[in-house]
Amino acid sequence: MIEHHVTMNGIDVLARYSQRAVKDIFLPLLRKLAGLRQEKGGRVLAMLAAPPGAGKSTLLSFLERLAREKGLCGIQAIGMDGFHRRQDDLLSHEIERDGQLIPMVAIKGAPVTFELERLTERVKRVAAGERCGWPVYDRLLHNPVEDALRVDGDIVLLEGNYLLLDMDGWRDLKTCADYTVSIRADEGLLRNRLIERRIKTGVEKDAATQFVDFSDMPNVRLCLEKTMPADVQLAIDGLGDYHMINITG
Repeated sequence: MIEHHVTMNGIDVLARYSQRAVKDIFLPLLRKLAGLRQEKGGRVLAMLAAPPGAGKSTLLSFLERLAREKGLCGIQAIGMDGFHRRQDDLLSHEIERDGQLIPMVAIKGAPVTFELERLTERVKRVAAGERCGWPVYDRLLHNPVEDALRVDGDIVLLEGNYLLLDMDGWRDLKTCADYTVSIRADEGLLRNRLIERRIKTGVEKDAATQFVDFSDMPNVRLCLEKTMPADVQLAIDGLGDYHMINITG
């Protein structure tokens, strides 16, 4: 196993990836993207879509590291979380769930709590090869920080829950991508990971479980049920290892 230490949103993460997954999945993926970059003669935008708890950000951090170690330069990872609607906006608006009006902040992370138009506009700029700012979500501020990153990579890896969501507006994002990857995992595995992650932020187990079941799990099920097919489809097994389901591109 290869260990990867990284801090994600203030949480220390130790991920382990098998030598098999690196050799059979991750390195071929990076080489595929490098080949597309050479063929295109311009920036390549790859999108990775996966449910909450699937380890998207950690995986892309590892792919950045792997690319550096193998001499595949110019790879940059970014995420869509910087396009959350601002906290004040979510606190001041309500939405109906199960026949009741609740503050939108109670379902923060659902598709409706993102600024889809801004995300689409910025993704188009990235896809066009523009060097531009990119927002990053700050969990301490509970708000995005605008232009926290500058996108200038030759190969840009964009991760998010809903990048391949088969719903009006969202499905248009896929047309911007040169290559797409999706990840599936068992619903129970994702639930356990999400609860553990919330506990690490200092939340008691009962409160963490209640939050995950009410707020996160509907988003997990939406991703599992409504993600469009990708060029590469991966799955995470019960031990957290990656396997290839299908490759079409």
